[in-house]
Parts: sequence; structure tokens; C-alpha cells
Amino acid sequence: MRCLTIIALMLLVLGYAAAVRAAETVNLSDNGDLFDSGRLLGTGGVTEVEGQGGGGVVPWALITGYGTRDSIGANGHYSYVYLPNYQLHSFGAATGLFNRVELSYSRTTLDTGATGKALGLGAGYTIRLDTLGMKVKLFGDAIYDQDTWLPQVTAGLQFKANNRGSLLRAIGARGDEGVDGYLAASKLFLSESLLLNATLRMTKANQTGLLGFGGDRLNAYRPQPELSAAYLVTRQIAVGADYRFKPDNLRFAHENNWADVFVAYFFNKHISATLAFVDLGTITIRKNQEGVCASLQIGL
Repeated sequence: MRCLTIIALMLLVLGYAAAVRAAETVNLSDNGDLFDSGRLLGTGGVTEVEGQGGGGVVPWALITGYGTRDSIGANGHYSYVYLPNYQLHSFGAATGLFNRVELSYSRTTLDTGATGKALGLGAGYTIRLDTLGMKVKLFGDAIYDQDTWLPQVTAGLQFKANNRGSLLRAIGARGDEGVDGYLAASKLFLSESLLLNATLRMTKANQTGLLGFGGDRLNAYRPQPELSAAYLVTRQIAVGADYRFKPDNLRFAHENNWADVFVAYFFNKHISATLAFVDLGTITIRKNQEGVCASLQIGL
């Protein structure tokens, strides 16, 4: 945890310096618009489960929004996941600063439905997870570096807080707050209309933090790979898939990896909608949690 705290402070300083340096180069007398939306349609991605720009369950190296290096972008989202035994709601907002830094906030609520009653918590028991995210571009440009294999690489942090500390300790979790750190690399092949992304996350979150952090089985940060691919079928329609490896820290509940297949429709640079099939495996005492996710994103 101390190591991630140091990395967090370094990343905050790096992000601030990058944003300030980028801001100093902006000449509004030339472009006249701080929200120029100058990037290609779809290159901001959609909103992943923790509120950052990416696929459905994986953050990409791309900075959210459509702001160029001379402008900023911002968006808000709402997502709903329907599973056989649970419902998940998520909303939040994110901003991209000069295509260098991304800041985000999301609140995810897990409605346990009848499962809450089976666990002795009461029907409709809810668990809330708040996530503050930060992403800083380190090098490369996924859009403009088409003559090289160099990907765009970002470093990111997610600060998470759960509102059910007593419950989490009862099931074996070691804490109700945690920090995830990751490196993401994205490469966009414009001529093939294909984006590939690989993310390596350091985490000890259980079910992304909805069941706390660390456990009675394992209580250490471990690297977890995450993979994404997206193909632009038309200028406005993208199809893709994500696969996210996850730790298995709790004796109380085995945790599976997550996967999704999604279709995103970009009405324009301000509105997009995503529909996905998700496979979240086992969640607490319920197996085979496969369902659908619908998400709406509105931005500047």
C-alpha cells in the first residue's frame, strides 16, 4: 500500500505538470474553442465499469472525450447491468485535459435482490462503491502514430471506497478502501479500423471493490492482465470484447474472471449508447451471473 501511495503522489504531480504544460501551449485566439471535439468519432471509447474511458470492463490508454492537445473534453454516463440474481447501477463523470490527463468519478451500486435475503441481509440490500480515477498519458499517440508500432501508453490510478465496512469484514475482506494502479497500452490501426488494448493492473480488490479489498485467503497486491479489442464496422458502429483477469482473495466466495462482448453506437461526438452481453461468473453465493448491460454516455 505504501508503494502505491508513493506512485499515486508521483502520478498526481506528473498529471498536474502535464496538464499545466499542455495548457500553456493553448492559444484560444487561434482555435477559439476550449471544447473543440477535434478527435475522430469513437476514439474517446465508452465508459468502463469504474468510470474511466475504455471498453466495458477494461480501461484503455486513450483519454476520454474528444479534446485534442489544445482543448478538453467531458462526459457523463449511466450504466445498468441486469444479472440473474443481481442488478448493478453506475453513474459518473469524466474529463480529459488536453489529451494528456483524465480525471473521473463514478458511483456503482449493487442491488442484491433476493440474494440479500438468502444471505441474511434483507431483500434488496445494496452495496455502494465510489471510485475516483486518474489517468496520465506517458508517451505515444494511438491516433497520429500510424507509421510506427509504438502504442499510446498511460498510467492510471483508481481510489475506491465501499460503504459496507462491517459486512466486508464479516465475509473475510481486510478493508473497505483500496487503490488500484495500472499501465495501459492502446494501438489504433486506422486502415484496418481496429483498436487493440492491453492493461496490467495491480490490485487486491474483490469484485472490483464491491466486496472489499484483500481477504482471508490472499491479502497482497497481484498483477492482473486485462485485454480489449474493438472493430469499427461503420463510422458510427463499433463492436468489441473485453476480458479481465481478477484475484480470488476470499474463502467465502470464489471469484471468476470477467468478460463481455459489446456493440457501441456513436450518434455523434456528444451522445453514444452501448449494449453488451456480460459474463461475471460467480458473485457471492450465486454462480453463472451472465446478463446484459446498457449504457448511455453524453458529453461535450
